Amino acid sequence: MKIATFLTTIAVAAGVLLTGGARDAGAQPAGAGQGFSAAEFDYGTRFELPDGQAPEIWNPAKRKLVAGGPMIGGTVRAVDPRTYCAMAGAGYDFVWVEMQHEAISWEQVARMWRTCPGPAAPGARVAYADEREIQHATDMGALVVVVPTVDSVEEAQAAVDWTYFPPLGRRSFGGGQGPREMWTGVPGGYRQTWNDNVVLILMIETLEGVENAREIARIPGVTALFAASGDLGNFSGFSEGDPEYEALITEVASAAVEAGIHACAPLRWADRPSFTCFQAATETANILRGAQAEIGQAEQRFRGTGGGAPAERAGTAALLAELTAQCGAITYEADCYAAVESAAAGVRDAAEAERMQVARRIRELMGVNPNQAARIGEIAAGAGLAIGTP
Repeated sequence: MKIATFLTTIAVAAGVLLTGGARDAGAQPAGAGQGFSAAEFDYGTRFELPDGQAPEIWNPAKRKLVAGGPMIGGTVRAVDPRTYCAMAGAGYDFVWVEMQHEAISWEQVARMWRTCPGPAAPGARVAYADEREIQHATDMGALVVVVPTVDSVEEAQAAVDWTYFPPLGRRSFGGGQGPREMWTGVPGGYRQTWNDNVVLILMIETLEGVENAREIARIPGVTALFAASGDLGNFSGFSEGDPEYEALITEVASAAVEAGIHACAPLRWADRPSFTCFQAATETANILRGAQAEIGQAEQRFRGTGGGAPAERAGTAALLAELTAQCGAITYEADCYAAVESAAAGVRDAAEAERMQVARRIRELMGVNPNQAARIGEIAAGAGLAIGTP
């Protein structure tokens, strides 16, 4: 009797739980018998700022864009915190760490950002639009996220999803040194104001990306499209200045402007209309350029005292420095070619000794860059400087 009574009690209790569960499910917004619907759920107010309080833009890079630009970023490929700190303090609005083409770990990036969180905003060019890549960047402290080779609307949406917190995106709030240490005291709170402060730049580098650029630019959360000068040449088979190449660049810039977002490009395009954000040189290029300029100034002062040969024009030293910076270790061919054209044109009316000095440097650079040598020679000749055989 006791066993039968016990089993009956369990059966009755189970029935109560089941019917109670059914009543609770029926109380969900989706309606009776439909279960829970995420699509019909109204997002709560937990992370909203108090009424009347607008989110403050505390990200210096985003602040520069809001003001109309130009937002200028440097590029770091090294892992030494001292090198990163020098770049972060050099005057850039942000500095992106090269995580697409370098063998750098996120642990190394975290150490650099932790050592020098400013004054330039920390950023990263991740390898692709992936939760792990972008979450590592943002959790470690990145305020600027650059995603390369975005071909489709789906890839662009994935980049938005993993960059932004809900309800706009799907970023998980898992902590990390960014929200817990570097930006814990920002006005309004990190979680509450993140979506208003992050900068998301999508790089359009392929023909498929150009084809879909207008749709990509209209996705909420995309801050800017980057017209990738190097890879648009790589994927199109045309060079900067060719009508086919320039049409691709114009399409990317137009897509951004028409969508009301920003268009980014290499810094040498700062005089092109439509562009408001730019990528500047790497730390290696800056070291080469700075060293050449410093040496040139010292040589001028030395010759000014009567020693050595007659002093060269001040501009020649700068031209040589730029040549060495852009072509000594080529990052982007177009930057090297632009430096060659500028140097050759800059000494068109100079003394023969200065013309020979620039020609000699260009020949040296042709020797260390055999794949680009023919094009370098053509550009120099077109600008009025005969180079001869390297």
